[in-house]
Amino acid sequence: MERNYCLLGEVLGHTMSPPIHKALFDLKGREFTYEIHEVPSDKLMQDEEYLRSLAGFNITIPHKVPVIAMTDELDETAKRYNSVNCIANRDGKLVGYNTDCVGFLETIRAMKADLSGRVLLIGCGGVGRMMAIEAALAGADLTIAVLESDMPLAEKAMEDIKAMRPDAKVSAVLASDIDTSKGYSLLMNACPVGMYPKTEACPASDEVIRSADAVFDVIYNPRETQLIRKAKSFGKKAEGGMAMLVWQAVKAHEIWDGDTYTDSEVAKIIADMQAEVERDFPSK
Repeated sequence: MERNYCLLGEVLGHTMSPPIHKALFDLKGREFTYEIHEVPSDKLMQDEEYLRSLAGFNITIPHKVPVIAMTDELDETAKRYNSVNCIANRDGKLVGYNTDCVGFLETIRAMKADLSGRVLLIGCGGVGRMMAIEAALAGADLTIAVLESDMPLAEKAMEDIKAMRPDAKVSAVLASDIDTSKGYSLLMNACPVGMYPKTEACPASDEVIRSADAVFDVIYNPRETQLIRKAKSFGKKAEGGMAMLVWQAVKAHEIWDGDTYTDSEVAKIIADMQAEVERDFPSK
């Protein structure tokens, strides 16, 4: 029986969600439709009847917080971040989840990086706040590096982390004052430096990159940022943001249909989607 899904957003343009979800549905032989559904912020609640007719849907900006008003129940992940990016229809009841955090954790697990060691995070807005919280909850000795203008964001993230885990090890420094003397088990970038079209920029110095055992960059366009390219040239394990995008979609399918996927199946989808980005946005 065909089940219907959509991606809910305001102006979606080029999104990787449809091909990622198609690949996951196809692996399980499921009959489905997955549509793009663009809705202005002030018209969101007018679409509730249509959204309740679906088996489930994904949500992107700017609707991740407003859509909570439409849900009947929230998972712990959605409560933690007061943000919903996946909804499942359970016999007419809309249950909201935040699969970004699971996508992040699964990406780090699959790349066999150590999230419980000394972790350096560059940037702390939006997705960076989530990465900071998840790293701290996983036991990281976390350093958040930001520009001076973003220090209030880092301080608020530290406050939130301490409220959740009083014994958390977390500090904030200016990006210009990163201490590399003890090294890091993992360097994570959550800032937009290096994103298409300004692909020549890099958010970390060679010294900082060399000090880390592994590198994760949340950016997925280009498929290999300068940060990832340099990390690999220094012999480091490195992964880009497409992995997180695919892993959070995998979690959505587990929520919707109970489907699970092997690391090798997911790795192939990641590679296929990276190739699609490269076709659509060829490097100069």
